[in-house]
Amino acid sequence: MQRLSQSPTDPSFVQNPYPFYARTRAAGPLIWWEEYGMPCATTHEAVNAVLRDRRFGREQPEEFRRPIPEHLKPFYAVEAHSMLELEPPRHSRLRSLVLRAFTSRRIAGLKDGIESLCHELIDTFPDGEFDLLDAFARPLPVTVIARLLGVPEEMGPKLLNWSNDMVKMYMAGRSREDEDAAVAATEGFVDFMRGYVDQRRKDPRDDLITSLIAAEEDGERLSTDELITTCILLLNAGHEATVHTLGNGVKAMLENGVVTEGNAEALVEEIMRYDPPLHMFTRYAYEEIEFCGHVFQRGDEIGLLLGSVGHDEHVNDTPELFDPSRAAATHLAFGAGLHFCVGAPLARMELQIALPILFERCPGMRLAGVPRYADIYHFHGLERLMVTR
Repeated sequence: MQRLSQSPTDPSFVQNPYPFYARTRAAGPLIWWEEYGMPCATTHEAVNAVLRDRRFGREQPEEFRRPIPEHLKPFYAVEAHSMLELEPPRHSRLRSLVLRAFTSRRIAGLKDGIESLCHELIDTFPDGEFDLLDAFARPLPVTVIARLLGVPEEMGPKLLNWSNDMVKMYMAGRSREDEDAAVAATEGFVDFMRGYVDQRRKDPRDDLITSLIAAEEDGERLSTDELITTCILLLNAGHEATVHTLGNGVKAMLENGVVTEGNAEALVEEIMRYDPPLHMFTRYAYEEIEFCGHVFQRGDEIGLLLGSVGHDEHVNDTPELFDPSRAAATHLAFGAGLHFCVGAPLARMELQIALPILFERCPGMRLAGVPRYADIYHFHGLERLMVTR
């Protein structure tokens, strides 16, 4: 296993991590990333294998867990109920209950509202140069999530701020200031959601929160803490990834002269392959495992380079080219296996609706400056996207 060095906060890496990923794949399916101090899977085959191997999981074995610092306890009290961070049997129970409420019918019912919202946002685009992230990519998914949950749409900016602050906990090189902001956002979000859940218990409506309250399987229901964490997860994971995918996708389309005529589904899959919103996820070994020539012991951590997968030459021809017409864009942007993203159908629908409408309404849209990515690894998204109509 080769050892490679690359700071995840280095400006050149932030703006274009793909040359480093090419180096990692050339070095083999498993490399040692010095800055993270752990092995990382680099290829589609290797990452897919770990995601589907139940000998690896999201929860760190209890005997290896360090005490949580006092100032971070409110944040991790919420994480303790997140199905994203849990393994069976708790994960199975939570996911099953959530899927009883988060149905394909409920998602499909958002379609007309998403279309109308896209037009409403475009109607407010200013003349001259403007940031498409602020004008379109950020307000669209947070409003959709607010409508899905059944919370007032005017809460959108507050939800957006809470989400932005909370996800700082996953960024490379986070500071104590970032941690304090994440904890404050967590406490604010939890207080709001607790009050709103209490309100919905007394006054049920046709929204996801009410459905989550009512969801039951074999006599099991979500606790209030589990319900609150699920709502926070749906916002943070779904919103953050969709914002980045919209921004990254529009950037790729404008830079490559691509329009949306044709297959919107293929376009979205190519965007997720070419420039995905999440570039690394991790797993822990639950027993001694030999994988790609390396022996993992129980408690060892492995990084999964999701950003590298779509550029693997063994599964995508000419992966450096942005080509929505390719027969099948192979990627793992939504994960695989037990933790495959529950919000994938909603995210896909939003993107398949939003991008064609945006380019139909703004056929002359052009970049008004060089797009710059934000220093937010493991996420990968733009800090701004200046355009003109």
